[in-house]
Amino acid sequence: MTTSCSLTEQKERDSATAYRMTVEVLGTLIGTAVQGQIVGMANAPCISSGKDLNSTDLQVAPEVNITEPHRNAYMIASGVICFIYVVCALVLFLGVKEQREMKVTEPMSFFQGIRMVMGHGPYAKLVMGFLFTSLAFMLLEGNFALFCSYTLGFRNDFQNILLVIMLSATLAIPFWQWFLTKFGKKTAVYIGTTSVVPFLVSVVLVPSNLIVTYIVSFAAGVSVAAAFLLPWSMLPDVVDDFKVQNPESQGHEAIFYSFYVFFTKFASGVSLGVSTLSLDFAGYVTRGCTQPAEVDLTLKILVSPAPIVLIIIGLLIFISYPINEEKRQGNRKLLNEQRENEIDSETDSTELNVV
Repeated sequence: MTTSCSLTEQKERDSATAYRMTVEVLGTLIGTAVQGQIVGMANAPCISSGKDLNSTDLQVAPEVNITEPHRNAYMIASGVICFIYVVCALVLFLGVKEQREMKVTEPMSFFQGIRMVMGHGPYAKLVMGFLFTSLAFMLLEGNFALFCSYTLGFRNDFQNILLVIMLSATLAIPFWQWFLTKFGKKTAVYIGTTSVVPFLVSVVLVPSNLIVTYIVSFAAGVSVAAAFLLPWSMLPDVVDDFKVQNPESQGHEAIFYSFYVFFTKFASGVSLGVSTLSLDFAGYVTRGCTQPAEVDLTLKILVSPAPIVLIIIGLLIFISYPINEEKRQGNRKLLNEQRENEIDSETDSTELNVV
């Protein structure tokens, strides 16, 4: 009976995570569509660049080319996205009731918290593994639009290419949810993150082709879905493992989740910094009609070899990740037994007080 309840609870938790990530990716898809289509209709003209264009021209040209319609397009897009953001925040605030814990735990400092969570081996391996894989996909997402515009020459199609990535990610989340329940989460990590590698290689080696680019974009979206879903699906298993190993230390779930978000944002910042510095050193010209050959080479590295290397490093870390399906189910069984023992103890205590 306990094992049956445990399995049911796990399925419900994983299903809730899948629904949440589907809505999150869908929101990103809507934001990408709004921003891309509105701004794309009033895209600022590119700046002619060449050996005859000096630094003074580059400083003056942007001011000349940015016109009122372009500014208005960005203002309209930001206004629409802000409105959607406010509506979603109101739905969350009015529609979700917080369940407060009966047990009150003592507050913990930042350094105490990070020492506790990073001292738990499975959590450290999970965070480090997804730190590298997340950085790989963030490099790909952050530079793919520039890669399509300049290296592949699809300047007028990159909004649609980004839409294909996010649409395929939205559609692929239910598939990955089924896959992880059928074959296990570690298997889903390996298959999901490596499925994009052949396409990343082909988009760099195959001559510029719009159809191939759309195929690669669809494949990238499928892997992005796995990158969105699997970390949040595996994180509760790590928390359960911590509870089993530390039964006297309860109520610290928020620390695990908050530090995971911190490391995710850290990866985003590193990705942005690496991309910006790399393109700046290569001589990237903002809104240039063409870019130097060094920029094309840099973009190829940022969307293919660099993500592939980071994915390999992340998967090597995952080899030592100890929580498989058998251990996960065992942890849930032990937690249910602990919960039943606590209920029995509270019942006995109440009966004694009544007597």
